[in-house]
Amino acid sequence: MRINKYIASAGVTSRRKADELIEEGKVKVNGAVLVNPGYHVEDGDVVEVNGVAIRPETKLVYYLLNKPTGYVTSTADEEGRAVVTELVPDNIRVFPVGRLDYNTSGLLILTNDGELSNKLMHPRHEFNKKYLARVNGIVSRAEAARLAKGVDIGGFVTSPAEVELIRHDKNSTVMEITIHEGKNRQVRRMCKAIGHPVEELCRVGLGNLTIGKLAVGQCRKLSPAEVEYLKKV
Repeated sequence: MRINKYIASAGVTSRRKADELIEEGKVKVNGAVLVNPGYHVEDGDVVEVNGVAIRPETKLVYYLLNKPTGYVTSTADEEGRAVVTELVPDNIRVFPVGRLDYNTSGLLILTNDGELSNKLMHPRHEFNKKYLARVNGIVSRAEAARLAKGVDIGGFVTSPAEVELIRHDKNSTVMEITIHEGKNRQVRRMCKAIGHPVEELCRVGLGNLTIGKLAVGQCRKLSPAEVEYLKKV
């Protein structure tokens, strides 16, 4: 098995991130730092990541987390901040699929299924991502229409989005925004482009998956139907 797939199968991280760990010299095979990213693991090999021996998980698990703000979407953080994997109750190693910013809450998938993660992270898979955003100021219908049409977020014009004005408060607006791309901090950059910076942001839907009534900081196992849906998209 190729080394990056082996690492992903052990629930450490995605294949893409595994390649980065290899480049950073954090992977050892039989006591030696691995320099060949194309290495194929053989029976009897001892693989270590950050000094910890790993083996592929035999039980695949899939969780949907309602991520709180103040958590890093990672399995570890060099600054010692809380990470999303700490919120999974079972004693099994998982990693997040995709990411949500430190100050963004909402729906996040965690799994130890490296194959599924690799598939979902492929550029050809553009899930609908639905967000609930509170932005600064009063957003007009014209501004919302501009946001829906596509805006320049710095060398990149976003594809058409779905935008619904939910309500206007005294000094802010609550909107539901559905995008089909996954550029870094895209919704925040889109709102800033129309002059209404984000104050609060929560992802409430991913494809046909939704948070529902799941409390902030809580997670649940995906149903067999939900797992099958992710594998088929």
